[in-house]
This record gives sequence, C-alpha cells and structure tokens, in this order.
Amino acid sequence: MSIPKDARIYVAGHRGLVGNAIMNALHEQGYVHLITRTKQKLDLTKQEDVLRFFEEEKPEYVILAAAKVGGIFANATYPAEFIHENIAIAMNVIHASHLHAVQKLINLGSSCIYPKFAEQPIKETSLLTGILEPTNEPYAIAKIAAIKLCSAYHKQYGSNFLSLMPTNLFGSQDNYHLEHSHVIPAIIRKCFLAKYLSDGRLDLIKKDLMIGAPKNWSMEHDEDIIKQLESIGIIDNTLTLWGTGKARREFLHARDLADAILFFLEHIDANEHDDCINIGTGEDQTIYDMAHAIAKIVGYTGNIVFDSTKPDGTPRKVMDVSRAHELGWKYSIDVFSGLTEIIEEYRIKGPQYAR
Repeated sequence: MSIPKDARIYVAGHRGLVGNAIMNALHEQGYVHLITRTKQKLDLTKQEDVLRFFEEEKPEYVILAAAKVGGIFANATYPAEFIHENIAIAMNVIHASHLHAVQKLINLGSSCIYPKFAEQPIKETSLLTGILEPTNEPYAIAKIAAIKLCSAYHKQYGSNFLSLMPTNLFGSQDNYHLEHSHVIPAIIRKCFLAKYLSDGRLDLIKKDLMIGAPKNWSMEHDEDIIKQLESIGIIDNTLTLWGTGKARREFLHARDLADAILFFLEHIDANEHDDCINIGTGEDQTIYDMAHAIAKIVGYTGNIVFDSTKPDGTPRKVMDVSRAHELGWKYSIDVFSGLTEIIEEYRIKGPQYAR
C-alpha cells in the first residue's frame, strides 16, 4: 500500500531505543507529519486522555512502541507495574485506533511472548503452546494480550492492525540504568566501570555514575563508591555477571527493527493467518561470548566471571524469521559491528540515556 509522505503518523514511545530509531527512519524516508507526545504530556495508561488525544490529533497510522521495559532484575522487582502498565497502554492505544478508524497500526511485541522451552528456532505458531519464562511472565502476558487485541479487532472489524515480534534489541539511545537495563547495555556500562576501576580512574567512575545510578547510592567518599561498585559485581580486576553465561540470545540492531517497521507499514497488511510476525536475525550467541566481545571493544582486560546462583532466564531464544523473509524483509547490521558503534558512542557520551 502507498502511504502519502504527509500522512499523520503517531509514534507512541518515540523517545526510547526503538522509538528514536523509528523517528529517524521516518524522517529519512521523507515523512513530514509525525505526531509524538512525551509521557509527561500524555499518560498512555489513562484511557480518557488517550481518547482525547486521538480526537484532537486524528492520526491515520499508529506505531505502538511505547512500553514499560527492563531486564531480569526489573521484571522480578516490579511485576505488578510491568503487567498493569503494559496491558493498559496496549488496550488504550489499540482501542482508540479502532474508534478513530486508524488506517493501519503496527504493534510491537517481544520474543519473550513465547514459551520458555519452545522448539528452537522459535516459530510464530509456538505462541501459547507452553509455560512462559517466570522472570518476565508479567511483561510477556501483557504483550500476548496486545497481540490478541490486534487479532480480535482485525477479525471482528477488519482493522488493519499488525503485530511484529522483535528479538532482543540494542542500539543508539539505549537505557543504561544500572538496575533497569537489558543485557547488552548493562554489560557495556559495567565493563566501562570495571575498566575505570582497574585503571584507577575514580574521576571517570564518578562522572559515569552521575546518571542512572540507584537513588540510594552514596557518592560522597571514594570508599562509598568502591562499596557500591562491589554491590553490582565490580571489584578490582574482576567483573561478575548474572547467570552461567551459557544462555543463548539473538540480538537485532534497533535501526534494523525500524527498517522492518517501515517495510511492514508500507507493504504488508494484517491477515487472518498471522497473529504476529517474528523480526530478528535468526542467529544467536552465548552471553559469555557477548560479554567477552564487549569487554574487548571497551578495552577491559580484567576477569569476567559468572554467578550461577543468579537466573539465566530462558536457556536459548532465537527466532525463526523465515516468515519475514518470505514477505520480503531481512536484517542488514551485523551484531558485532553494531556493538562497536554503540560502545564508541558510550565512550564519547557516557550513559546519557539512562532512565
């Protein structure tokens, strides 16, 4: 389908890792009428506010990238917030899109929707065929609800609402918060902090921790900083990471996901056969290999050990992306070249996006 360059396109969640990449891709393709709101301006968990926004702005196309996200620690600590906020966001935006006759909606899910022990690589047909990974079950249930909402509106009303399921993402403007980040930004930041400690650069550690450090951390004295680093597994010449390191994960650059979103927005409509479509590389690596690759690029030469008393999450998670290939889309950014890019960005800018 052809989308006019002046079409009114609402990007929900435009400031995050994915949203930033989507906005850049839309601008590069010449789209000129992009609608956004910060969380401070529009709380997507409040239905009345969302309906008023749709009435005022009248978006013709919607990309639903807004979500409450985080790694294993955040999911385990705040399960109620993860299920409540994500269900509310999906329900409000999808329902408002239906009421206001949005021409097309792209709903972004997550590979965590699939069963913990799904056959690998994971096909879309694995959805709801087994138990979920307990460490992210609340988030996964909310994302499954969003998928089924889109399918239900398509089945009952013919709404052109399509769900894409990206694999684990990384890229520019990621979240480097020490408690809330996903695996790649978490390892990148910890490797930098471990390197600074090994180099005796407390000045760089203090500068780094000015953004996105836990609120209860004391930064007044050097010994306080050393103690805080030890609490997250960083001591002189040793970095300790959660899990065994044997878990395998697939990683996709956010720019590739943005490219996929534009492809499906412009060319592929919802249909009765696809509840969702996997978006990824179809290739995976161990967390051990990823950690050592990151450390090498960062320049951290100390030891990396894994704490097997902490959870790995799903043992292996790699997507079957053959359906996306059949429809005409494939990734282009190699994971290790992508890592080099974002690590150099961090080296220059620091954790400016921690939130």
